[in-house]
Amino acid sequence: MKSVAVYCGSSAGTNEIYRQQADALGQALVARNITLVYGGGRVGLMGAIADSVMQHGGQAIGVIPDFLANKELAHLGLTELFVVKSMHERKLKMSELAEGFIAMPGGYGTMEELFEMLTWGQLGMHQKPIGVLNVNGFYDHLLLALDTMATEGLLRRENRDQLLQSPVANALLDKMLAYQPVAVEKWLSPPTT
Repeated sequence: MKSVAVYCGSSAGTNEIYRQQADALGQALVARNITLVYGGGRVGLMGAIADSVMQHGGQAIGVIPDFLANKELAHLGLTELFVVKSMHERKLKMSELAEGFIAMPGGYGTMEELFEMLTWGQLGMHQKPIGVLNVNGFYDHLLLALDTMATEGLLRRENRDQLLQSPVANALLDKMLAYQPVAVEKWLSPPTT
């Protein structure tokens, strides 16, 4: 795994631990020679992880839509910055550049990006590892909701298990490196009469 897309908040949140863990993840990526792929912003947790990677001698590639770049939110100190036309183009470009995906704490955008990659994995559109950095229990309720989906028969257990998690950056990266995708031949139930 040579590159990882990290989805996270354009806000830093109210708890300093999120910024600290963005720095820790950035350092862990650099230590493993893994390139950061992210949304290209200079603010919030996005900016924190990019700054960490760059300050520790790593590679950071940003992908930002022009309407956000034009508002001076683009991080200009990256290894490479792609300016694209839309949010859809941004997500596609990030997915093409990344060999794995991590969601840190974030809001709607982070959730949308995470679930799109999970859906694409479920549909067999990629076999890349996907994880959440469960800082301070941030994703505990989401993980319980996914367990409920599987228990209630609305999500196959194999698809539920494609989402890896750890509260520690290095442990999450270890799980992602060891990840073996499981093919689910038939994910839709046949109609019953």
